[in-house]
Amino acid sequence: MSASTGVRHLYVHLPFCAHRCGYCDFVTLVGRRDAHGDYVEALLRELDLEGGVLSNHVDTVFLGGGTPTFTEPAALARLLAALPRADELTVEANPETLTPELAELLREGSVTRVSLGAQSFQPRLLAVLERQAGPADVRRAFYHLRDACFDNISLDLIYGIPGQSPSDLERDIGEALSLGPEHLSCYELEAKPGTRFTHAWGEELAHQADAMEGYFELVVERLTDAGYRWYETANFCLDGRQARHNLGYWLGHDYLGLGIGAVSTVSGLRWRNTPKLRAYVEAVCDGRRPPREVEEIDGTTRTRERLMLGLRLDEPVAFSDVETAVDEDALQRLQALGLLERRGRGLALTRRGRFLGGGVTAELLTEIPAKHYN
Repeated sequence: MSASTGVRHLYVHLPFCAHRCGYCDFVTLVGRRDAHGDYVEALLRELDLEGGVLSNHVDTVFLGGGTPTFTEPAALARLLAALPRADELTVEANPETLTPELAELLREGSVTRVSLGAQSFQPRLLAVLERQAGPADVRRAFYHLRDACFDNISLDLIYGIPGQSPSDLERDIGEALSLGPEHLSCYELEAKPGTRFTHAWGEELAHQADAMEGYFELVVERLTDAGYRWYETANFCLDGRQARHNLGYWLGHDYLGLGIGAVSTVSGLRWRNTPKLRAYVEAVCDGRRPPREVEEIDGTTRTRERLMLGLRLDEPVAFSDVETAVDEDALQRLQALGLLERRGRGLALTRRGRFLGGGVTAELLTEIPAKHYN
């Protein structure tokens, strides 16, 4: 693959956190400040190993975690200075980590967009989520970013929290809107079975599951009424402020991932790096690719993923790109029910269909013929 036609999206995983929240299932490591510098060195070694697949012009870089802004400042600054320049460079941040000095470090490191994990503005709900930041920390962090001249800030909110009511969610949305972020991501709480969080809150989580549809409708109504575009199932933005990195995923573009647990999809191959810090660092610092799981993405899988991800967006997916994945009978039925529509040469969910989301998409997909072995 030539650099002129290479991958244009880069993800970098910074796994370190001050504390692991009970509902979190990401690849994270608590503390380990003595390892931050060595890990960044390993990331840069992996970038040297894999960087040849990147285009000369990278569209987006995304630093996720973990808590990227918990990373030791000198190590974070070194990483930012070494990354390829990109039109959009996003860093995820937890509010309690954001000082005026760190906001300036991000600005000087060419960061263009910050995604701030607010989750809620209700202290009792933040305690349920085991978040360390309070509402005042969220506001303070937001203003530090504004003072550092950031004009593209996203806030994350979670709904379906044990003990949450519709009025709590109303207040959270109101608090978020009062800050005037350019982007909002509003996620349904997903607690993995068997975690300590589900053991502690199982009964209330079941109760909240029954309320999710109402919460979702409330989020969409409030944010669209406030002038935000509902451009993806869980994402809302002011004009022109879509998360371009995530759009790359939803549009089926290739991407390169660096770091422990990071996933890449490049030229029909998908691989996931080992989640083990020591194995990762030892391999890349020895000039070897880290241990990883690799799978081949065949044409059928690629087309089905293109349909499933594309229908999350408010713009139609080109029918010619997904036709082989579509069950024609289901298509006619879903159109008749007002859940799906043709727009020119594209296919899109209607507003009503978007509220049902994955259920509509699942019905639309053709069945994959079972494999028979002699």
